[in-house]
Amino acid sequence: MLFHSAIRKDLSRNFGATVVVLITIVMTIVLIRTLGQASRGSVNPSEVMLLMGLSVLSQLTTILSLSLFVAVVASLSRMYADSEMVIWLASGQGLTGFLRPLLRFAWPILVAIALLALWAWPWSNQQIQDLQDRYQKRNDVERVAPGQFQESAGGKRVFFIDKDSQSQAQGKNVFVYSQDRGLESVTSAASGQVLWRGSDRFLVLSQGQQLQRLPDGESRLTRFESYELLIDSTIDVGPSNGASKQLSTWALIKAPSPVNLGELSWRVGLGLSGLVLLVLGLAMTHVNPRVGRSMPFVLALLVFVVYYNMINVGQNWIANGKMQLLPFMLGLHGGMALLAGVWLSLRHQQWHWRYLWRRPVSKAAP
Repeated sequence: MLFHSAIRKDLSRNFGATVVVLITIVMTIVLIRTLGQASRGSVNPSEVMLLMGLSVLSQLTTILSLSLFVAVVASLSRMYADSEMVIWLASGQGLTGFLRPLLRFAWPILVAIALLALWAWPWSNQQIQDLQDRYQKRNDVERVAPGQFQESAGGKRVFFIDKDSQSQAQGKNVFVYSQDRGLESVTSAASGQVLWRGSDRFLVLSQGQQLQRLPDGESRLTRFESYELLIDSTIDVGPSNGASKQLSTWALIKAPSPVNLGELSWRVGLGLSGLVLLVLGLAMTHVNPRVGRSMPFVLALLVFVVYYNMINVGQNWIANGKMQLLPFMLGLHGGMALLAGVWLSLRHQQWHWRYLWRRPVSKAAP
């Protein structure tokens, strides 16, 4: 049917362009944030691209929801501006008749949003946490890439090691800068090795020197044949804290604590919001030549931001015990669905709010 194919073609073009733009923006932001974490020693520099891919995957639910909403608003706005909507309405197609082609186009995207929110979101968060935990469990010498300066896990030391040995516990041309309680020291050595003394781990340096600057400004240079530097007393960072965003959806259902229910409301809410925004986009889109074509996009962005933020606020309310899961879901998503349905029905009947102030015209007596 020409009506359905024309709408789906326009939706596909706008949806694809929006997805590409949003993914590019998100990838840029995530890359900058991940590089900052790598420079601080929180993540492995060699795993930056993997972390960036997992982070973008976790954000795909929001990207697809916003892209679908923008595609609906953009397609309908163009049809109104080019008077194409007038032709379809004059040919007998009511505004509610657009629901069928919109749903036929959007149902694979809505299913993808639900699957990403229920399964891909916790999986990607768990993978990111596992990568960070695995990197934190490595000692400071292992974290340092050859020829690169790297901050230690505690943030008090900066290491540089020319590691040309196959052993992960040894390195050559070691440089260590440390600052603790006003005492600065710069230590360099020809070689270094990690050794254990009970539960403590030491970096044993050989053939080097240490320059210390005391708090009173005095400097002291010491040469040594062997020097043991305490790295830390333990490397066990413990298991993951079991954050709710890393738990599977089934695990959230089996352990219905307030925090888990808040996370569950967020995941389910993303899937429901995609369908509600689809109907709302059809109901709210209208182009007024006196206002301009950008007004529908501004209104759509405002609606999406408010709706999305209410999902996040509701998650915090449920986690803090201020609201229950079912009343919140019915209140927010049920209320938005009711608003979209009533708005679409009124637009279909060509009703306007000005009719409330219009006085009935009385007929004159013959």
